Amino acid sequence: MFTKIGILLEMIKFKLTVFALPFAFTGAFLAARGIPEWRVILLVILAMVGARTCAMGFNRIVDRKFDGANPRTEERAMPAGEVSMSEATAMVVIAGLLFFFACYSLNSLTLALSPVALFLTLFYSYTKRFTALCHIVLGVALAFSPLGGWVAVSGSLEGFPWVLALGVLFWVAGFDTIYACLDAEFDKKAGLFSLPSRLGQVKAFRLAGIFHVIAFFFFVMTGIQANLNIFYFMGVLLTACALWYQHKLVKPEDLSRIHVSFFSMNGFISVALFFATWLALMTNGG
Repeated sequence: MFTKIGILLEMIKFKLTVFALPFAFTGAFLAARGIPEWRVILLVILAMVGARTCAMGFNRIVDRKFDGANPRTEERAMPAGEVSMSEATAMVVIAGLLFFFACYSLNSLTLALSPVALFLTLFYSYTKRFTALCHIVLGVALAFSPLGGWVAVSGSLEGFPWVLALGVLFWVAGFDTIYACLDAEFDKKAGLFSLPSRLGQVKAFRLAGIFHVIAFFFFVMTGIQANLNIFYFMGVLLTACALWYQHKLVKPEDLSRIHVSFFSMNGFISVALFFATWLALMTNGG
């Protein structure tokens, strides 16, 4: 049983929950102007884990035929036969129920928004079949992370720094565009849509850079709107350095270090911005 659980967690890249969870915490801490109640923190964790597990499991189910045909992904658990359809479906259902339970336990507005948030994360899995803007859709889905954290604490949308959600949107769209370069040729052959497969890798990289410049602008605006102090802006500066380094590590003609760029730098960015926000709030940043 534990071996099967390990396979399922690896299948959905459970460790990458670190990308979205810190932004949910950022929204929650901003709403509380400090550390929220521990009950709320726990429920936010459960909601984020449930939502991401549900979405990733669903993605593996609906993309299993493409994964099996793609040399890069043919050894994933479902194409390789290590996880059955019933096992993957059970994981998706349980994770979805966990997400809704956590939202129900928080407040009525969180519960009301939960179907929209989960629908977007599931809908993303189909977007590569008809639009190259799939990366934007993923960004919109993950932009619900800080919004969800805020609503979990405040029970209201009033005062939410929307620029933070926009920053997350363009940050995600940028790194997902870069990552999609790995499958650009396969996507063309399979009739799938992505910016690299439609525009070419050089133009896609340029557009990803533009997305990240826009994200940086919105992260700066978040500090201004939320009245945060210098510690937050130091975190934004570190974020800018990480974004720059990400684009230095990976080039259209050399994708060999894309996993370092994708996993290490993006995990660093989300965690750095959260801790910068926390530090700013703890030092009378608002």
